[in-house]
Amino acid sequence: MATIEMQTTLAPVREKVEAGERLDLEDGLALLESDDLLEIGELADLARRLRGGTDDVFFVQNMNLYQTNICRVKCKFCAFAATQKQEQAYTITAEELVADAAHQHELSGFTEIHMVNGENPHISFDFYVDTIRQLHAALPSVHLKCYTASEIHHMTTVSGGLTHEEVLRELKAAGLGSLPGGGAEIFANRVRQLVAPGKEDPEIWFHVHDTAHRMGMPTHCTMLYGHVETYEERVDHLIRLREQQDKTGGFLAFIPLAFHPENTVFERRGWRHTTGADDLKMLAVSRLMLDNIEHIKAYWIMMGMPLAAVGLHFGANDVQGTVVRETIFHAAGAVTETEQKIDQLVRFVSETGRTPVQRDTLYNEIRRWA
Repeated sequence: MATIEMQTTLAPVREKVEAGERLDLEDGLALLESDDLLEIGELADLARRLRGGTDDVFFVQNMNLYQTNICRVKCKFCAFAATQKQEQAYTITAEELVADAAHQHELSGFTEIHMVNGENPHISFDFYVDTIRQLHAALPSVHLKCYTASEIHHMTTVSGGLTHEEVLRELKAAGLGSLPGGGAEIFANRVRQLVAPGKEDPEIWFHVHDTAHRMGMPTHCTMLYGHVETYEERVDHLIRLREQQDKTGGFLAFIPLAFHPENTVFERRGWRHTTGADDLKMLAVSRLMLDNIEHIKAYWIMMGMPLAAVGLHFGANDVQGTVVRETIFHAAGAVTETEQKIDQLVRFVSETGRTPVQRDTLYNEIRRWA
């Protein structure tokens, strides 16, 4: 009897999905409040196919770099950041970073560098521009996906007054290719005041991405869930991303990120990792709500590769990439591997009945496995 009631609750959502209609806030809440995980997953996979999705599942061969963990912001969910006086604090010079990246490229031939950092108040804007310029000169074929919107905003401060557009134009001229989606957290001001009181207003995050899109630079978008936010705030976050995509179409992909509480104040207050069911539900709801963002990532670093593979039946069509040297989630207690080899990714994807496709950052196909 309970199953019949759940199906009845989701029947209006199914009708909209089958008709190609856009879901609203109430639909998103109905999905998150439902316990019928399998039906939610089936709906997400149906929506993906009705919107033109195929059996292709994408991944990129990439390398993660972190140039500094010194940060002016004291986000309560972060176990990565440090102050300059702490023993674990570091800042790596451009020359050291480039030498390391070039050596790693000789070993693996990655096509993307993903770099994010703390918001270090002790370095200048020229430090960032010089880093991008040297990376691009040393590895001209590698796409540089670097710096969150929060970091870009921080650069306007240390630059002495440049605008977001001026900062982005200088970085783009130096070789920056796209922006990652970090720093979004949850857009609701109530939540940001609780978990990241020193972080900029969410409208600044949108302004940075909007500016990048309008100058031809694609970006990514994220949501950090599983801390103090409500279901309504999760759905509102997705709707705001959807509205931005309606305006510019500049988001390449969306990545839902589960909060990892270890080594943060939240662990001491009793928070625990999200369940696999919640992670799969968020993947599915993201696909259903974000009808204008083609790629939804099951981030294996956060959820583990076996669960990410299941996520391919819950609306996801991307498993991110090889992700060598992930640091941020592991600082907060992730126990997954820090790297996946290409053959491992291919095996996991193939065993789900999908087609593995190695891509570049912009979703151009590099190699396909039958």
